[in-house]
Amino acid sequence: MGAACDDAVQQLAHLLDQVEEPLKKTFQNVHQGCPSETLVRFLKAREWHVTNAHKMLVDCLNWRIQNEIDSILEKPITPVDLYRSIRESQLVGLSGYSKEGVPVFAFGVGQSTYDKASVHYYVQSHIQINEYRDRIILPMATKKFRRPITTCIKVLDMTGLKLSALSLLKILTAISAVDELNYPEKAETYYIVNAPYIFSACWKVVKPLLQERTRKKVHVLSGRGKDELLKIMDHSSIPHFCRREGSSKASLSSIDDCFSLDHPFHQELYHYIEQQALNQELIKQGSLHVDIPDQDPDDAMIVEVIQAEFHKLGEQNGSADGDQK
Repeated sequence: MGAACDDAVQQLAHLLDQVEEPLKKTFQNVHQGCPSETLVRFLKAREWHVTNAHKMLVDCLNWRIQNEIDSILEKPITPVDLYRSIRESQLVGLSGYSKEGVPVFAFGVGQSTYDKASVHYYVQSHIQINEYRDRIILPMATKKFRRPITTCIKVLDMTGLKLSALSLLKILTAISAVDELNYPEKAETYYIVNAPYIFSACWKVVKPLLQERTRKKVHVLSGRGKDELLKIMDHSSIPHFCRREGSSKASLSSIDDCFSLDHPFHQELYHYIEQQALNQELIKQGSLHVDIPDQDPDDAMIVEVIQAEFHKLGEQNGSADGDQK
């Protein structure tokens, strides 16, 4: 960072010193021993404008207190079959680490259904994964590689993406709003793989609307993207959908499939939440109904563009009901 950036971090740190004690306490769960790197993330999200970054951070800390985010890992989603249904339709998992020690998270965007529970359950589940990443995964990586590791890499699989995905926008935009306002700049790179025509068509119109720093993060890879991903991570860390040949899951073990509930990441996550709940005298189970922040106007405009593009593609394909790819 340059001198101006260092100065902005110091100014924001000074402003944060003046907030009330409850906000300082929840900030500890946000930074996990890396306060300067955390302040940088909020500053980047607000184009290094200190006042705006301060407001964003304070709003985030208030949101955490009001929605009991600090204790969300002590509140399992029940019953167990609901937890399983949510995870199976959400299609997210930790596939490994880059050569630099950055966690690699995989998302089955094209085949996610989000049709087994309410929006609030999915938002709670997503936040739990965020908190587990920030409080457990990233600190472990920081300790192992002896340097601050506060971000992750996301690999998004677009296999199976259809026009019917338009119906998922309500949940996806809710999750996106939570991430952008309360977990800003957590993804250092997005890799898009197995992109069908529908994604390419939407990306063409959406890309110019994104902020430059976001555009630079997104890399649309050819096909499964295996060769490109091997440049930054070992073969064992590449998501299963990039490694396997063809589309069959027949030869794929549950340990290799990072979306499977038998995968170590999901087993460890579930048992961690379960144990945290058992350690509490009072266990409040079920959805927390976390307040979903209002969507940024620019993001709302992008959603409208995506909706319009989906409808246009549906009309071109003679599939306004959204069954065509």
